[in-house]
Amino acid sequence: MTMSYCFIIPNYNHTQAVANTIAALQHYALPIILVDDGSNLETQTLLEELAAEYQNLTLFRRSINGGKGAAVKTGLTIAYEMDMSHAIQVDADGQHNLADIDSLLNESKRYPLAMISGRPLYDESISKGRYYGRFITHFWVYIETLSFTIKDSMCGFRVYPLKACMQLMDKQALGDRMDFDIEIMVRLFWQNTAIRFIATKVLYPPDGVSHFNVWKDNWLISKMHTRLFFGMIIRLPYLLFSKFRGQ
Repeated sequence: MTMSYCFIIPNYNHTQAVANTIAALQHYALPIILVDDGSNLETQTLLEELAAEYQNLTLFRRSINGGKGAAVKTGLTIAYEMDMSHAIQVDADGQHNLADIDSLLNESKRYPLAMISGRPLYDESISKGRYYGRFITHFWVYIETLSFTIKDSMCGFRVYPLKACMQLMDKQALGDRMDFDIEIMVRLFWQNTAIRFIATKVLYPPDGVSHFNVWKDNWLISKMHTRLFFGMIIRLPYLLFSKFRGQ
């Protein structure tokens, strides 16, 4: 299997953090796909300057803000059209420990057909509401997969095997906002894509900007879990067979 990697960075109105991230990623000498998800004029100007500065940076602008999921899906499609085999998703807000990219890459090269995801290790910078709220999604994902394989479905620091993603996206519409990270992982699991995890530190900078809308995104995530639950019911015989076969 010929393996070629690139980075995907979805961005909406992040400026300093995304500039620092792109500078740090130059160490890897890989193509970078930066998806501007309808940012304001100030951010657009900065991103154009970054695209002019870095030859390995491809800037794609979505004219209307569609959400993180919409931006990542755009990036995955572009990467596939560039004949990449894998795409490394890195968020633009500076939360990810970029030093762990080597671990992601090494795991992906060992298991090229698998999705590789970060499993967050948090410090005191995470809010209690955000920390404990994640366990609600973990609970539902365990039910939707009848498995404890998925250790964390919300971390946006991951390596996508693009062929499997394109097969999924060709037949299934996926969420456009914060529900995307969860949904694509569960549906890839249903598609028999292996999912592996590496531990990684996640930071919440005091001056960081979050685009998580408490009411809208939680509502979308709730609706997504409802869809996935009924999807699990339809797949129940197969999931049970796979579970007991694995044992």
